[in-house]
Amino acid sequence: MYKLVHSILYLISLLPFPVLYAISDFMCLFVSQFYRKKLVYDNLKSSFPEKSEEEILQIRKKFYHQVCDKFVEDIKMLSISKEEMMKRITFGGLEGCKKRHDAGQNFHFLYLSHFGNWEWISSINYYTQPWCTSAQIYHKISSKITNELFLELRGQFGGVNIEMKESLRKILAMRKEKKNYIIGFISDQQPKWNSIHHFVPFLNHDTAVFTGTEQIARKIDAFVGYGRMSRPKRGYYHLEIIPLEDHPATCSENELTNKYFELLEADIKEHPEMWLWTHKRWSRTKEEWERRQQEGIK
Repeated sequence: MYKLVHSILYLISLLPFPVLYAISDFMCLFVSQFYRKKLVYDNLKSSFPEKSEEEILQIRKKFYHQVCDKFVEDIKMLSISKEEMMKRITFGGLEGCKKRHDAGQNFHFLYLSHFGNWEWISSINYYTQPWCTSAQIYHKISSKITNELFLELRGQFGGVNIEMKESLRKILAMRKEKKNYIIGFISDQQPKWNSIHHFVPFLNHDTAVFTGTEQIARKIDAFVGYGRMSRPKRGYYHLEIIPLEDHPATCSENELTNKYFELLEADIKEHPEMWLWTHKRWSRTKEEWERRQQEGIK
């Protein structure tokens, strides 16, 4: 089944970008009417209570166009050339990363998010070779076919895929190799109840967040940066690495996590259509978490 799905998607990926974006426009007519329409509306409305009904609906419309564009862009990864990929997404701030690597700092951690086209970021390995290898932390997808497909897409540029639950063990093993790595952490997901340790004010909600990126960075003295993604025009992206801290252990607890969500919130407010609004991001409330803590429920 995987080979069949892969073959079909590969043939589609051979289509030129203008045709793929025409498909995206057609898809959007249907996706925007049926795929989690109310959830997207509710998320936007609760995140931007100051915006009018017309503004919320306009953001939702642009969001679905972005989602459909990302879908065809991800398919295009199956056959895109190195030259085309490097033309379509560029990276800023890597010269600072190289200086730190040359000075002996082996690990760079990047806070990333579900903003723009995060799958294309895995091509950063084209820009960091041979002085550094890229890696990305991923959350295993329940669908075996989908999971295998995205592992292939994310690994095709030479980077390393690290499953989230294995991240600390794997990174500690990588440190023993004495090699240089730049690792992306998509950190805007909602943690499970037993993984919640910290809340931040984010988009008008008390939001449960992962703190693992910061915790691992402290253990191995990794540089921590924020990946700010922009979309200059359709089909083109740029990721600028914003330095946050060279030595995380010198920061107060949760300081870097808080800073990440401040930066992400600012980016979302500037371009709300580029964030992924189809997740049930705030289904685990602080009030419910506090109740569960008091009653000893995990």
